[in-house]
Parts: sequence; structure tokens; C-alpha cells
Amino acid sequence: MTDTKKADQQASPKKTQRHSTSVEAQRARLLARLRLGALDTFTARRELHVMHPGGRIKELRTAGHPIRTERVTLTDEDGITHNGVALYYLSSTSAEATE
Repeated sequence: MTDTKKADQQASPKKTQRHSTSVEAQRARLLARLRLGALDTFTARRELHVMHPGGRIKELRTAGHPIRTERVTLTDEDGITHNGVALYYLSSTSAEATE
């Protein structure tokens, strides 16, 4: 019996270099995570160790990835509410990626 659901090999920690601060590793971590669903700035910094998510997102867009941005209100770990936090997600069509 073969399992048809296999882990995304591109999202492998060995390939994404979880502790690497190189821009290449940060972009790889962001893209792998975006393939799983939407990602906000706070989460990108805290869980993916990407300190400037907006810059990495811009680079991924330049490389042709259809990433969209929505502005949301979130509360951080200290209980402070922030308006206009970026929520990034992959669009279903590249025509939507105009931001």
C-alpha cells in the first residue's frame, strides 16, 4: 500500500534552513509556508524568523509568485492591537497578483 499524501519536500527543514538568516533561506521558508495558507507579519517574524517579511514578499513577487496582501487588525503577544498588519496569501491566479 502506498501513501499518496507525502510531505512537501520543498518545505523540508533541511532545504529551508530554519536557522539561516540568508535571504534565500528566508524566501524559501516564506514560500513554503504560504503554500499552506495565509501568513501575517507577526507569524512570519515569530515562527519563520523573517525579520523583514515585506521585503522578502516583494522579492518573491518579483520572481513571479502571485502573492496578495490584505490589511488586518491583530493583537500582539503583549496585548497591543495593531491596525493594518499585512496578511499575505497566494492568489489562485497570477492576474490577481497586482499588489
